Amino acid sequence: MKIVASLLVLPLLPGPGRDAPITTAALLDELADLDRLTRLSDPPYRVRQYSSTDRRSVAPGEEGWFSNADGFGGEPIPGFAAVLRAPGEDGVGLYLVCDVEGPGAIVRGWSAGMDGTMRVTLDGAEQPVFAGTGYDFLARRSRVFLEQAGIALDTADALIQQDADYLPVPFAKRLYVTWEGKLDELHFYHLEVRSWEAGTPVETFAAGEALRALVPALERAAEALVRPGTTPGGREVKIDRLLNPHDVQQVPYVLAGRPGVLTELRLRVEADDLEAALRGVLLAISFDGSRRPAVLAPIGDFFASGVGINPYDSLPLSVAPDGTMTCRWPMPYANRLALALRNGTAQPARVTGAMRCADRDWDDRSMHFHARWRHEPSLPAREPADLTFLRADGAGRLVGVASILLNPSPTPTPWGNWWGEGDEKVFVDGERYPSFLGTGSEDYYNYSWSRPDLFDHPYCGQPLDSGPGNAGHVVNYRWHVIDDVPYRESLLFAMELWPHRAVFPISYARMAYWYALPGGGDDFRDPTPPELEVPRLPTWEPVPILGSADSTFYRLEDVVKPAEGRIDVAPEPLSSRGRLLHWAAKAGDAISFPLSIAAAGDYGINLVARHRPDGATIRVLLDGEALPVDYAGGSSACAPGDVEIALATRYVPRILSLGFPARSLAAGEHAVTLECVKDGDAAFDYLWVKTHRLAAEGGGGRP
Repeated sequence: MKIVASLLVLPLLPGPGRDAPITTAALLDELADLDRLTRLSDPPYRVRQYSSTDRRSVAPGEEGWFSNADGFGGEPIPGFAAVLRAPGEDGVGLYLVCDVEGPGAIVRGWSAGMDGTMRVTLDGAEQPVFAGTGYDFLARRSRVFLEQAGIALDTADALIQQDADYLPVPFAKRLYVTWEGKLDELHFYHLEVRSWEAGTPVETFAAGEALRALVPALERAAEALVRPGTTPGGREVKIDRLLNPHDVQQVPYVLAGRPGVLTELRLRVEADDLEAALRGVLLAISFDGSRRPAVLAPIGDFFASGVGINPYDSLPLSVAPDGTMTCRWPMPYANRLALALRNGTAQPARVTGAMRCADRDWDDRSMHFHARWRHEPSLPAREPADLTFLRADGAGRLVGVASILLNPSPTPTPWGNWWGEGDEKVFVDGERYPSFLGTGSEDYYNYSWSRPDLFDHPYCGQPLDSGPGNAGHVVNYRWHVIDDVPYRESLLFAMELWPHRAVFPISYARMAYWYALPGGGDDFRDPTPPELEVPRLPTWEPVPILGSADSTFYRLEDVVKPAEGRIDVAPEPLSSRGRLLHWAAKAGDAISFPLSIAAAGDYGINLVARHRPDGATIRVLLDGEALPVDYAGGSSACAPGDVEIALATRYVPRILSLGFPARSLAAGEHAVTLECVKDGDAAFDYLWVKTHRLAAEGGGGRP
C-alpha cells in the first residue's frame, strides 16, 4: 500500500447550493447528518488540530517523538504556536494558539482545565468574539454564548460532551486565537479547525442577539443528536440465523441489482457463553461484488460494546440492555450488498435482527462504509509505542475509532492504573508532522484525568470500565461527524500505548470506521482464532504505587471469618484473585474485622467491592462512626457525602474502589464494620489503608 505525500486538492465538483455561503445554521445541521459523510465533500476541506502537545515531538523515529510534557507547566518548549510576549515578573505571558488564514470553522474544542484569558478573533475584527477562560471557550462555549444571548436552551449532551464542545464557529477570512496566562497553571487544550480553500463563501459566526435566529437550528441539532431515530421508508430484511461452531452464513438480500443504502442494522446475539460469542462471531459486509469485506469485526466490538453487553446510546451506534445492538452508519452501494455471519467459536450462536435498506443514487462522489478490527492480545506495555488503528490510501474520510482493552494493572486508583497516557496521531496525505498530535488518550476521547466513570454521548463514551480504577475491561469510542477527517491520498491514525506503570500483558483491540471511494486500500488482515478469544485477567496482588502509594492492603477473605450460608468465598473473574468474599447481606446484618495501626497519624480508608444491579446498600463504620464517601471510584449509584452506599450499577458488574476521608487514628487496634442497610448482593475484594501523615517526625512505619 502506498502512503504518498501530496498537496494536491481535489477539483471542486458541481453540487447543489455550491454558491450559497456556509453558515452556522448549515454547520449545526451537519452535527447529526451521517448521510453527508457518505460522499466526497463539495467544497472540499481539511481538518487540523491545534493542541498543547509537547513541541519536542517532531517526527517519527526522531529523538523526542514520545515526549510527554504538556499542559502542566515547566514544558521545555511552551505548548503553543508562538510566544507573543514572554512572561513578566508576574509569570503571565501571551501565547498564540493558532492563526488560520482563509475560510474555515472551529468544529471541536476540548480542555482538561485552562484558566487565563483566551481571546478568539474572527476576520480581523477589532473586538474578539470571545474573551474569557480557556476552559469556557474550549469546553463550554455553547453555554457561554447562549447565556450571553439570553437564550434558555439546554444543549448539554448534544453540544457539550464531557470536556468537549462542538458548537461550530465559522469564519470567512481568518481565525486568530491567543491565550494569556501562566505556564505553571493548567493549560491543556485541543482546538480543531476545518479549512476550505480560498474563495469558498462562508458567513462568519456572530454572537449576541444574532444567535436568536439560530434557535430552530440549535433545537433541531440537539434533538437529532440525543434522540436518533429510525430512518423512515425503505424495506426491512429480517435476520435469524443459528450458527453452528465455525459456521459461515450469508443473509439473502432482496434489493440487489440497483443502487441503494443500508440505513439501519439491528443485531442480537444469543449463546451459552455470550461474551465469547460477541467476540468470536464476526460481522462481514461487502459491497458491489468485492470479495474483501469492507466491514469485518467481532459483533460486540463493531458495536463498541466490548466484552459482554454494555449499554449506551450514541448517534451512529447504540447497545440496549436487552442486547439489541443498532447501527445507523449509512452504507451506500452501487448495485449490491452482501452480509455474512462467521462463527469463530466452538459453540452454537443465534443471531437475530434486521437490516433496513432503501433506494439511493450512486455517482462518482459516493463512498463505501468501512469498519475493520485489529487486536494484539498480549502487548508488553513497557515503553511507549505507536499502535496503528487505520492505514488507508485512496480518498475518503475518517469517521470514528474505538479502543477495547484489558488492562491488568495491580493498583486500584486511576493514577497509576491509566493505560492511555499516549497521544493520538493522525497523518493526512503523507504528512511528515501529523494534522492531529494530542495530549493523552482520554483527551482524544473527550474526557480528562483518566476518570473511571461510565458515560455516553452522541460522539463519545466509555460504556465499559470494569475497574477498579482503569483496570480490567475498558471501552472508549469517539465519532468524527462534524469534525470528520477527509483525506485525498492517504491516512494514518495511530495512538501511543503508554501506561502510567509498565504492565504485561495488555490486550488492546481497536476499531476504525471510515468512508472511502471504491479502489482504496488498507492494511487490515482477517483475524486469527487466538485474537478472537476473550482475554482474561491474570490473578494479581495489589501494589502500593502512585495513587495507592504508602498503603497497606487487607484481603477481606483473610480477615473476615466465613459463616456457613451467610459468608463464603465465590468466584469473580474481575477481581484480583479471581474470587471475592461474598456476603448474603440482609438489612440489619453486620460484619466486623480488626484494623491494626502501628503509628498514630492520618489514614484514608478505601474499600474495593463488587457493584452490580442487585447490589446491597451498606454503611462503612470505623470505630462505630459511619464514614461518608469521599471518592466514588466511578460509581453512578453513590456520590461524595453519601453515608448509605449502594453497591449497585445500572447494568453489568464492576469492581470499584470507594474512598473515605482521612481520619486521625491513634496507634493500636481499631474496628471496621460493614453494616447492611438494604438487602442485596455484597462481595468484597480488599480494604486498603493509605498513610496521609504520621503524627510525629520519625514516627515511621505503615498501618
